[in-house]
Amino acid sequence: MENLHTKQAKDNQNDIQQKVLENKEQQIKKSQTKGIVGLFIQFLKFGLVGISNTLVSGVIYFLMNELWFPGKWFAASLVSWVISVLNAYLWQNIFVFKEDETKKHRVWWQTLFKTYMSYAFTGLFLNNVLLWLWTDVINIAQFCGHIIDFFANIHIGFLGNPETFSSNMGWFINMMISIPLNFIINKCWAYRQKEKKVE
Repeated sequence: MENLHTKQAKDNQNDIQQKVLENKEQQIKKSQTKGIVGLFIQFLKFGLVGISNTLVSGVIYFLMNELWFPGKWFAASLVSWVISVLNAYLWQNIFVFKEDETKKHRVWWQTLFKTYMSYAFTGLFLNNVLLWLWTDVINIAQFCGHIIDFFANIHIGFLGNPETFSSNMGWFINMMISIPLNFIINKCWAYRQKEKKVE
């Protein structure tokens, strides 16, 4: 009789342990799914901030280059870049990479500096190196004659012109590379928060 009770107790204990294990596995799967969905939503928010940066940069560039200082395209480009990155910093701090109160607070000027560094790397350095690769080294246009003809026939000049196709298509390719890379750099470096030290 005692062996039967012991066996039933062990079986009950095994059943409880199995249910606890299954419950933990379900919780892990839910948190992983929630983490992936959360990361995707954060990436979409990053993209929205990117659209606002493009608009800010474009408006400032146009105003400076066309109205205030005509023909000073380099100055217009530089000022529009500086202001658009500041715009990115402000919106990303509020909207994309919100501070986690359980972690150490970010130092605003360090985060701003890192934001400028990440955008300088991808926007000024990497994009220009890749544009050089697409236009002067590979010359994408040589492989896309049918595409160029198609766009020329429907009067979309910026993709229908063999002279500028490589640089214009290169710009699109660069966006596919630099946007996710910028997100990773900003998330993992510029806006990363350190854990609070337990005292």
